[in-house]
Amino acid sequence: MTGRRFSQVGIDRLVRLDWLEKTAVLALAGNAAGNIRKALRDDLEVSFRSCGRGVRGSVDKTITILTKVWVNPPGELFAFRADGLDLLERAPRPMRLAVHWGMVMAVYPFWSNVAAQVGRLLRLQGSVAARQVQRRMRERYGQRETVSRRARYALRSFVDWGVIEDSSGQGVSSGQGVYGAAEVRPLDDARVVAWLMEAQLHARPDGRSTLSSLNDPLSLFPFRFARVGCRQALSLSHRLELLPDGSGDEMIGLRTGPWTGGTSRFSTDSR
Repeated sequence: MTGRRFSQVGIDRLVRLDWLEKTAVLALAGNAAGNIRKALRDDLEVSFRSCGRGVRGSVDKTITILTKVWVNPPGELFAFRADGLDLLERAPRPMRLAVHWGMVMAVYPFWSNVAAQVGRLLRLQGSVAARQVQRRMRERYGQRETVSRRARYALRSFVDWGVIEDSSGQGVSSGQGVYGAAEVRPLDDARVVAWLMEAQLHARPDGRSTLSSLNDPLSLFPFRFARVGCRQALSLSHRLELLPDGSGDEMIGLRTGPWTGGTSRFSTDSR
């Protein structure tokens, strides 16, 4: 796996769910990458102007995030992305949110790590202060203001997606408040659950975890999983494999052989 993906603090803009949904819809329609970027630019320039924000740099950076998720992900995620698009084609809206979440956390492990801290704090104390998450992210990624700022972008995105609620009254534009959990969404589709289990592994540098951790993940705190057994998960994703482990818990990892299936839906004219 690409090591740089795990050290990058790549969420440098608010990621609105409706923008990500539009990107995926354009991808599902078979549009070339250049056409997708043009359509997103037309939409986002209007949105940014209406909010009174600077347009050019912000739009470019936002489009980079959106297209890296659903159009041009890292090469090792192409097959995973193709399966995610297949899930989106038939998923109802609550489940679509889960698929978007899984794809973002695979492409941007920073998102997964912020989510894991939010999930841990919600489980421990029922609320989350932005400063707590920022401190944990600085401990992990380095004592830089950039890390704190990008953790705020992730938290603002979580509010926009409706998975946490700002109880400080500062709203989605702040990212500096105190947050509570929103309604947890049940996921009972085994194929989606198995795909999200794989998303967790793509967000980990070692690409492996115990089955019990994958079935009860902090990084997927907005969702309640139907439990998927090891053999069922392996049967639903040819990219997972059972690993030897002496702890007594079943260990699952990403298959190290060549990727198969999940071909790209896009022309490569503008990659």
